[in-house]
Amino acid sequence: MKAILRISLLVAAVVMVGITVAQAQRVIKGTVYMDGEPAAGITVEAHKGGEMLTSFDGKYEVEADEKTKYIRFTFIDESKKLDIEGKSGDVFDFAFTGSIPSGDEEDAGSGEVNLGTHDELMKAQDLDYLNNLSLYTEFYKQGDYKSAQPHWKVLYNQYPKSTRNIYTQGAKMLESKIENAKTDAERDELIDQYMKLYDKRIKYFGEEGFVLGRKGTSWLKYKLDPDRDKAQEGEALKAVHKSGYEWFAKSIKLQGEETEPPILLLYMQTTVALFKLGELPKEQVVKNYEESMSIANAIIAANEDEDKVKQTQETVIPFIENIFGKSGAADCEALVNIYSVQFQENADDADFIKSMLRRLARAKCTDSELFEQGTNRLYDLDPSAEAAFNMARRYMRKDDVENAKKYYKQAMEQETDQELLSTYYYEYGVFVFVKENALSEARNYARKALAINPEYCEAYMLIGDIYVAASRSFSGTDLEKSAVFWLASDYYAKARRYEDCSIDASSKIAQYKKYFPNKEEAFMEGLQEGTTYKVEGWINESTKVRF
Repeated sequence: MKAILRISLLVAAVVMVGITVAQAQRVIKGTVYMDGEPAAGITVEAHKGGEMLTSFDGKYEVEADEKTKYIRFTFIDESKKLDIEGKSGDVFDFAFTGSIPSGDEEDAGSGEVNLGTHDELMKAQDLDYLNNLSLYTEFYKQGDYKSAQPHWKVLYNQYPKSTRNIYTQGAKMLESKIENAKTDAERDELIDQYMKLYDKRIKYFGEEGFVLGRKGTSWLKYKLDPDRDKAQEGEALKAVHKSGYEWFAKSIKLQGEETEPPILLLYMQTTVALFKLGELPKEQVVKNYEESMSIANAIIAANEDEDKVKQTQETVIPFIENIFGKSGAADCEALVNIYSVQFQENADDADFIKSMLRRLARAKCTDSELFEQGTNRLYDLDPSAEAAFNMARRYMRKDDVENAKKYYKQAMEQETDQELLSTYYYEYGVFVFVKENALSEARNYARKALAINPEYCEAYMLIGDIYVAASRSFSGTDLEKSAVFWLASDYYAKARRYEDCSIDASSKIAQYKKYFPNKEEAFMEGLQEGTTYKVEGWINESTKVRF
């Protein structure tokens, strides 16, 4: 009987040990890095568990006990220990030297990454996570970003998969720092961190198409900020637009009809910018325009979100058409083929003809026979200010200056729409500048256009061109003549603040810098860099000395 009892107890003990071992088994894994690269030859040993040697990929996977307190990493005769007691999850990356290459803003210092979700970390009562989350959240709500930052960094670096708020709220804190940066160098360093934040969000939370659209938007916003100390020029300007363009293109490819409407607009802006910079062919501009319009129309046809549809119809599509029309890449032959048939069908519709003429004008197709037919027909149907304006254009193309001036003045006298009137003023300024070399009069009309619309970048460009032309006949010393280019560049710089003119304005600033007065000339005149200098004569404007 005792023998049977002993055997029964032995069996029970074996069974209980088996159950205990089965319940206690845990597999811990991760990747070991040295100086940012996966590290081979590292011995990984779990406290109360197994051990293994990492291969070329730096990965390890060892069995452990539920009571395992740490993992030991050994390379040759040097050991380092990672404390995991009380930590949830079973994935622990470790940097033996350097930091983990996760695209982090800065290394948290522990060499550890826990990929637990918020719910998992809450369930495990991970005190490090809970404490930092509580402190960061409280400071963030108070708008005290400086105090929130250290706690946010711990979450960002050590718990990157815990909550999406790390990225959305982290973005707001980074934007605040960027906007308060003192120098371009400081600003650019923060922008790079911001872009890495987007990449890390994609890595741990997906939504690549959506996030790339937001990434490109933030990139252009801060890289092309008109308040930067030095505006982007040359190769730097190309690089900025290339990055934005690539992110928008991939975003649209992934999102399709789910694309946020403003992303289509930014996609076309970067497309046209790269075309003007010689980085994209005309055919690609047309292709991207068709793609953008196709998606925009699909968004409208789906009619699932009233606000999204309204934004697309009233803002995005008109701006895309405007950008494309002004790009210089629009194919006049194609537009004429499209509108010729429609014109025959709508020859008595003044509103249609106005719309057709505007689009042809934006695409610089005013020399076509269709444009002339439409102009004549519109004037017959409705001899309005806009019709007179188109008649003026028609006579200008024929070098009939007298009739062109007659109709321009009729248009300017009759027009009540201020936006259109600013356009008439601007174009009349171009007309008298080009056809009559009337520099002062041309400037006056450009100023009238700007008085109505202070964001009319083409009018700033016109004044810059007028001053460049004036430098040829400006009387005075060599320095006084060269100083006119300071003033011209001031106006190009104002134009550069606006997307439609940024590329051309940047190009002209770079082109005319070489005509600035040199330091020796300025020194002889007692001029110091940064001081105010007045250009006399009919120009009568002040500028800043610079070299």
